[in-house]
Amino acid sequence: MPLAESTIDVNLRNNDSNVIHDMLRERALEFSKTFKTSWVELGQTLFAIYQDKHFKAWGYEKFEHYTEKEVGLTKQLCLKLLKTYSFLEQDEPSYLKDHFALDRDAYKVPGYEEINLLRLAKRKKEVLKDDYRKMKSDIFERGKNASMVRKDLTTLMKERKFVDPDEEREQRNRTAIKKCLQALSLFKKDMDVLKLIPNELMLEVKLLRDRLEKQMDD
Repeated sequence: MPLAESTIDVNLRNNDSNVIHDMLRERALEFSKTFKTSWVELGQTLFAIYQDKHFKAWGYEKFEHYTEKEVGLTKQLCLKLLKTYSFLEQDEPSYLKDHFALDRDAYKVPGYEEINLLRLAKRKKEVLKDDYRKMKSDIFERGKNASMVRKDLTTLMKERKFVDPDEEREQRNRTAIKKCLQALSLFKKDMDVLKLIPNELMLEVKLLRDRLEKQMDD
């Protein structure tokens, strides 16, 4: 009988352990979603404060003075939150709905960095509608993180960048002249020290360098 009771106690302990095990897993997923979306309420509140200039009534001349001294956030971060929240309201309001995070796995819920990249992409003329839809799907449905999205966007921008042949040629010429100027400067410096060539030739080197510098300025 004692053996049977001991077995029951062990099973109960195992069951409790499994319950705790599963509960912790669920809580981690829940808190992960909350962590990624908690910035929305802050962005919404800051947006209202900024829009109606409530900070002036609290003795602050500028919005960034209020956020830095009272909220403890830098101007750069606050502006990013404001712009990203405003973007969601205007362009992606579905993100602001309560069921958005609930309907997705935790790793597919984007944070403000991913949303901000989506905002920046939509403003770029090189990003077409299909490109934007794919980026949105990558972020909302596939759970791509900010570093991967940024890499994709950078690659896309390079592919779409229009290169003017005349401008590219001019850039190559300026680069070549710049390298030549650097070489002449080093040469003149060495010759001034070593005194290996006549002064007349050094004068020609200086004149050539001056003409190249004028070419760079034109």
